[in-house]
Amino acid sequence: MVGSVVKGVAFAAAAAAVGYVALGTDEGRAADADLFATVNRGHGPGADRLFGGVSELGSLYAVGAAAGTLAALGRPRQATRAFAAAGATWLLGQGVKKLVDRPRPYDADPEGTRAMIAPPMGTSWPSSHPAVLIAFTTIGGRELGAGSIARAGLTTLGATVAASRVYLGVHYPSDVASGFLMGRAVAAMWPRGRG
Repeated sequence: MVGSVVKGVAFAAAAAAVGYVALGTDEGRAADADLFATVNRGHGPGADRLFGGVSELGSLYAVGAAAGTLAALGRPRQATRAFAAAGATWLLGQGVKKLVDRPRPYDADPEGTRAMIAPPMGTSWPSSHPAVLIAFTTIGGRELGAGSIARAGLTTLGATVAASRVYLGVHYPSDVASGFLMGRAVAAMWPRGRG
């Protein structure tokens, strides 16, 4: 238990550090803006379809549907635990967003942002989509006893959703990196289920 808390605190500290550098230093803001511009500029119709298609997999609706599917397949306890972790992560993220109040890229630079989806509610830092998905898949994978290959695949899916949010113009890279780490922090500290 102590190891899980230490690991969770380390992930949370890393998320905060990424945010501090990106929002609180000139070099960090410049690097964040440059990387955003590189990813957001577009990389062809195939990338548009891929990132447009996966982005909402990090929404509470999508993880709710995944939890419902798990429950219907006979794994209601695992589904409930994974969805509870995702919901707690979403609530945490919404609270932090209100404290930080970072404008979204299309608000900060409307002319320099290629916004490809409808404007989401809330502010930019941290990104909820990767946070929610990583919390859900990490707890779900752990509760289901997923092997290392399956867990690596779920982490890759989370990273793809994170990248999609930048590509689609609704988040900066530091937003999604911090969100990803925040999801890891919650998952690390989430109590283990009982057999």
